[in-house]
Amino acid sequence: MKQIRVRFAPSPTGFLHIGGLRTALYDYLFAKALGGACILRIEDTDQSRLVPGATENLISSLHSLGLDYDEGPGIGGDFGPYVQSQRLQLYQQEAARLVANGDAYHCFCTAETLSEMRTQQQERKEFVKYDRRCLHLNKDEVTARIEAGEKHVLRLKMPDERIFAFDDHIRGRVEMDANQSDDQVLLKSDGFPTYHLAAVVDDHYMQISHVIRGEEWLSSTPKHIWLYECLGWQPPEWVHLPLILNPDRSKLSKRMNDVSVESYLQKGYLPEALLNFIALLGWHPADDRELYSLEELCQIFSLERVSKAGAVFDLTKLDWMNGHYLRSLPLETVIERSKPYFEEQNLPLPQPEVLELMVEAARERSQLLPQIAEYCRIFISPAPLSEADTEVIQSENSQKVLMWWAEQLPPQFPLNAEKVDILVKEGIAATGLKGKAYYTPLRLALIGQPHGPDMPTTFAILGDDNALGRIQSHII
Repeated sequence: MKQIRVRFAPSPTGFLHIGGLRTALYDYLFAKALGGACILRIEDTDQSRLVPGATENLISSLHSLGLDYDEGPGIGGDFGPYVQSQRLQLYQQEAARLVANGDAYHCFCTAETLSEMRTQQQERKEFVKYDRRCLHLNKDEVTARIEAGEKHVLRLKMPDERIFAFDDHIRGRVEMDANQSDDQVLLKSDGFPTYHLAAVVDDHYMQISHVIRGEEWLSSTPKHIWLYECLGWQPPEWVHLPLILNPDRSKLSKRMNDVSVESYLQKGYLPEALLNFIALLGWHPADDRELYSLEELCQIFSLERVSKAGAVFDLTKLDWMNGHYLRSLPLETVIERSKPYFEEQNLPLPQPEVLELMVEAARERSQLLPQIAEYCRIFISPAPLSEADTEVIQSENSQKVLMWWAEQLPPQFPLNAEKVDILVKEGIAATGLKGKAYYTPLRLALIGQPHGPDMPTTFAILGDDNALGRIQSHII
């Protein structure tokens, strides 16, 4: 069996998006499951669409998610460089070989000519493709026009009659007619290759064994197979992943949705939850489990369990999953990851032992990291009572509860959980109140809302003097 080598090859045109993350994750899981290598390659040949800092952002996002590649920018490898703009001579060399063998040709058509051509084909209801008007230019004319400085591109000459048949790990046997493929531009007028030439050349020279990519590239596979044939190379194995869909079954679109991975991380989604969720967008484990660590996924992932049906991006499920990880990760991990949101919400961080108690209580009631900080606000700086809550806490029964506690607390200092539990029971007996009538005024005074953690936890977080002061401040 040949060595497993897969590549994630994003274009640095913006942030890493959800679809790209799934491809990167499946590459990573497939390689790790079979002891292979995962390569990061930056496909930056479309210079007009480059976004400054995008490459660094892509690398940072992958690293923050724990998807560290084996070869690529910054760490090197035996098949570099791993940035396509640094490999131009190789693409031009292979393009020249295609021209010399008659498998590619020079095209001098302007953008205006091509636009008019497409319009006429659409009006005639024909398949829109290049009509090969430059294919039969003789060698002398081509040379003269090039020497005159006329802009041109190189196009791949596709076969006229050919059914391309290939095996896909997800779709099985696929057959596609060459008539539905265009004479694709391989080398642009600026000397940079298009995706099609660069990807094939790099996948060959980097010894990529499996090309894992989105379903949208399925229609381009005949062009790539033909390029491999023309260049005399063995093609890799093909894996085309299903679409990611909105709940209404429409395609998840960058234009219509928030699909940036960085955005989800900034909103307080945990890397562990995001990876777990993304893994299940098209892949189904053998058992009924839904919660897996990255290490577990590396052990059980296989392409055979990837479906060809579209996968629905269900935000409700992601929220649920994130809440699970908030509660199951080590407390110190959740504390560290929630700290930036305290600063973002202008909340001062309490002493470490108090912060631990706060976050432990908050994560039981939160789904996202910012919600932890927001929940902790009730202990640090509670909002003023609403008019309705003010009316409740100023009622005769509520005042009875608060005055009893104000009188009983000081002799019991310093408090502990056992003392608070005893006081709760004694207060119920002394006031003759229970349930909401008893707990609501006490919680309104202590944390500014009628619901919250148990009383021992609340008193431990607030501290003796602070708790007493809050109760006293609501006695009229």
